[in-house]
Amino acid sequence: MEDDAYEEVPLNLSLAIMANPGGEKINRKRKRRVPLPSSYEGCEGKIFKLLQVREEMLKLDYKRKGVVEDGKALHLIHLLLITATSVDENNVNSALDNLTQLYQSVSLMGDSVQRVVAYFADGLVARLLTRKSPFYDMIMKEPTAEEEFLAFTCLYRVSPYYQFAHFTANQAIIEAYEKEEEFNNRALHVIDFDVAYGFQWPSLIQSLSEKASGGNRISLRLTGFGTSFAELQETENRLVSFAKGFRNLVFEFQGLLRGSKLTNLRKKKNETVAVNLVFHLNTLNNSMKISDTLKSVRSHRPSMVVLVEQEGGRSPRSFLSRFMESLHYFAAMFDSLDDCLPLESAERLSIEKNHLGKEIKSMINCDKDEENNKSISRYEKMETWKSRMESHGFEGTKLSSKCLIQAKLLLKITTHYCPLQCEGEVNGGFRVFERDEAKALSLGWQDRCLLTASAWQCV
Repeated sequence: MEDDAYEEVPLNLSLAIMANPGGEKINRKRKRRVPLPSSYEGCEGKIFKLLQVREEMLKLDYKRKGVVEDGKALHLIHLLLITATSVDENNVNSALDNLTQLYQSVSLMGDSVQRVVAYFADGLVARLLTRKSPFYDMIMKEPTAEEEFLAFTCLYRVSPYYQFAHFTANQAIIEAYEKEEEFNNRALHVIDFDVAYGFQWPSLIQSLSEKASGGNRISLRLTGFGTSFAELQETENRLVSFAKGFRNLVFEFQGLLRGSKLTNLRKKKNETVAVNLVFHLNTLNNSMKISDTLKSVRSHRPSMVVLVEQEGGRSPRSFLSRFMESLHYFAAMFDSLDDCLPLESAERLSIEKNHLGKEIKSMINCDKDEENNKSISRYEKMETWKSRMESHGFEGTKLSSKCLIQAKLLLKITTHYCPLQCEGEVNGGFRVFERDEAKALSLGWQDRCLLTASAWQCV
């Protein structure tokens, strides 16, 4: 019926502005063909103007290329927050005016503030529109699988972000294996809940191979969950091919579609079992799914569970609190790229558009995506994850000094454009620091924590 209400709008474009993202009461009112409320008058022209200004911003970036002065950067952030408030309060006219002003001031080729504000503006525009709007898909257009994969690999290579997560997790897994080496028959079984093309595992394969002597081969079995058979097949081919270069290691891969039950797992006698929960739990749509996953993990009594999650503070009851947390987090992520790539880098533009930008727009519209059972990242505080783990029968275990030393070394070899700051300083650059009595290790940018790694054992 919503479409019927908009058939009487001039130009018949079904712009479908959402006055209430939750929408129940509004939908009931629109069951009859009635004139649009007065608050919508003039919106069609404002939307066209907004989209025209956005198009000019995308095509004429060079006119606003450069670094924004501090005062103007603060003005952009202030205007963005005012706009988010207008969207939250369903003040459509004010939101459209502010968004138009934002698009006139930002650039995807500008400094990190301009860039991140541009993607947040896109997210707010999409939130004003329903999925039936002809412009919603244009704003929320997702990158192709190839573009997304390329952006991920670029970020993986140039930034310590994903490497910190994977190397810290692998070090904890290796140490769990070493503790049981006398009775585990030199067998390690890793269960990875999000194998994501297997980027994490070549370094583990190499490290285990270095531990194996000529006559005592180590067996590594990897059970990995993926989003498609094609992804799992590609992952298996890549890892099997890599492992062939290490003759003192026996490698096996078993792929499972995400959502499959952990049943009938092939297990060797006394093997060390480690569960890898790296960037997985935060993608589950509700607390019940997280709880079910942790119960399933505990039922297999693993020797070690490694948890790595982005640091945030998502409040499902408040759009503005979620928006503020997301802005702080992604502003730090965009700013951190200054430490890795120059502003004009094509790789940086790819990372921002096809990886970080996509996440920003999804985060702002996550309530819409959850209604369609789409996986959305939830960034929460370390303390929240700690409470969840403990309530499901796990206790934290200290990460060794090797994890900290390795992480510091990683920062030295993966940052290029800004000088590495001394430990404890918060005025520039990446840094690593221990938390929770060395039971957790965090990667931060300046004074903002980006992600945290921790290790857990069954009580």
